[in-house]
Amino acid sequence: MSIVITGATGQLGRHVIEALLERNVPAGEIVATGRSVEKLAGLAGRGVQVKAMDYADASSVAAALKGARKLLLISGSEVGQRVEQHRTVIEAAKAEGVELLAYTSIANADSSGMKLAAEHRATEAILRESGVPFVLLRNGWYLENYTDQLPGTLAQGALAGSAGDGQVSGAARADYAHAAAAVLLAEGQAGTVYELGGDEAFSMADLAAEISSATGKTITYNDLPAQEYAGLLTGAGVPEPFAEILADSDLGIARGDLLVSSGDLRRLIGRPATSLAEAVRAAAAAV
Repeated sequence: MSIVITGATGQLGRHVIEALLERNVPAGEIVATGRSVEKLAGLAGRGVQVKAMDYADASSVAAALKGARKLLLISGSEVGQRVEQHRTVIEAAKAEGVELLAYTSIANADSSGMKLAAEHRATEAILRESGVPFVLLRNGWYLENYTDQLPGTLAQGALAGSAGDGQVSGAARADYAHAAAAVLLAEGQAGTVYELGGDEAFSMADLAAEISSATGKTITYNDLPAQEYAGLLTGAGVPEPFAEILADSDLGIARGDLLVSSGDLRRLIGRPATSLAEAVRAAAAAV
């Protein structure tokens, strides 16, 4: 019996493994997979099984899932290729007889107009047609999407975006990881859809205010047309396709696509989700 975590070389995957270990899952029952297994040496040294897996390589996926009872499919990072990559994993899970596949989707995937939601929606459709027992973890935005940019924000003295007054229900990456661990260890999860987000939604103006409060430096939010914002990102070195996705995601925030009010995250982790203020203060202290 094993619990397989895909994408374990990424930050969310590592957080999930740590959450499972904190919940006293024996290290030998956890399988950490990724393309660069050398990055997983630290986990291997703690007794976690480590296996190579490349979503684009069906044979490596099948080998990594041997003996799997439960599987966390963390969505791939290669936008535009994810649907077929996810299909490869889902088909291997079906062949192996996996009892539960948990998939990290996006908040409000079935109704979101964001470009990022399209591949998640397609993956959810594949899961429904596959016959594999599955649960959907529709994760909202990570607070780290903003706090990781704090040094640059402080240097510029402003935030820029196209989110208008829209609000986003962000939470810390570790919060989503603990929710995933709770679901993987619970019984009767097949068919459940969790809409996951922080307890208190915030706007970009709220974010600017929190940064100002935590750092003592006045930060403003400059709302721009999406095309202008994408151009600003491109000028800062962001590849054009990704810049367009980021600008489109901000338009989604303006529409309310990332607003979550289910309370699912708080219930799964058994505590309040990390607040924006907590995350910003911690990031400011580390700068």
